[in-house]
Amino acid sequence: MKRPLFAVLLCLVAPAVFGGDRPILKAPTVSTFSIVAIDASNGDLGIAVASRYFSVGSVVPWAYAGVGAIATQANVNVGYGPRGMDLLRQGLTAPEVLKKLLEEDTFAGKDGRQAAIVDAKGNIAAYTGPHAPHWAGDRQGKTWSAQGNILAGPQVIEAMGQTFEATQGELAEKLYAALKAGDDAGGDARGHQSASMLVVRKQGGRNLNNDRYIYINVDDSARPLEELRRLLNLNLTYNYEDQAQRLLQTGKIPEAVAAAKKAVAYSPNQAYAHATLGFLEYLARDKDAAMAAFLQAKQLDPDFKKHFEATAQGFPAARPILEDQEFLAKLFSKQ
Repeated sequence: MKRPLFAVLLCLVAPAVFGGDRPILKAPTVSTFSIVAIDASNGDLGIAVASRYFSVGSVVPWAYAGVGAIATQANVNVGYGPRGMDLLRQGLTAPEVLKKLLEEDTFAGKDGRQAAIVDAKGNIAAYTGPHAPHWAGDRQGKTWSAQGNILAGPQVIEAMGQTFEATQGELAEKLYAALKAGDDAGGDARGHQSASMLVVRKQGGRNLNNDRYIYINVDDSARPLEELRRLLNLNLTYNYEDQAQRLLQTGKIPEAVAAAKKAVAYSPNQAYAHATLGFLEYLARDKDAAMAAFLQAKQLDPDFKKHFEATAQGFPAARPILEDQEFLAKLFSKQ
């Protein structure tokens, strides 16, 4: 009986592909560049990462609010993430955690790993194994660590650190600016595919009981950093809208207005963001600012009147606006 051609070929190539202790077919190295950091002013912890690797966000970033942030990459042992978090919660510092992770690592290829840790007290530790894929290295600042492998060169992480320190604003903005600077300096030598950002803050996430202030992933894209920027704008828009609602519930109307303005700044073409600002400005008794916001929303939303009335009816604090006939006449004079 003749054996199928595939079976014959398999017999011929199997020793080379599967035999011995150096298999040809194996999982690709998670070669990437990342930055882990802490915002010393409010305790935010975060990571931003990009790579020519599918879904890098499912492997590299780990962070818990009030605990720390960890990046696991290169010849990656993903277990460094959850195990490292457990050790940080036990009270070990970042350097102590890194030392213990390396001591406990019994898997092959440890000398090719790369990891970076920042704990909630601002301690930083990083490791680049001597056999991490070239070019590989790490740099640290007072509140951050940048690292990468299979990079265009050391200028990548140097640009990341310099840009992180020069950028103003919240941690998410500093992380994104650093990541983009690294990419502009050459980034992953193989090209682009995925990117991710994780920022944690106690009760800072959307909805209830959520510490993930930012969690966005671009799993497969020719322009992952552009898409990460778009998603970051949306995430921050919704975060600030949520903050505005919470502040309003506690009677902090000026603070709610400020949060709503930030939401508009991140999504200037979103009618809902302008309308939310309009209601809050009206409650703050600034009718001119409220009118300007509502007119902007009206320009963006062909069904603005319907949405305006539905929101006002379902928003008890805003119902007085429905009785302000002079304001409504001016708002809907052309609709």
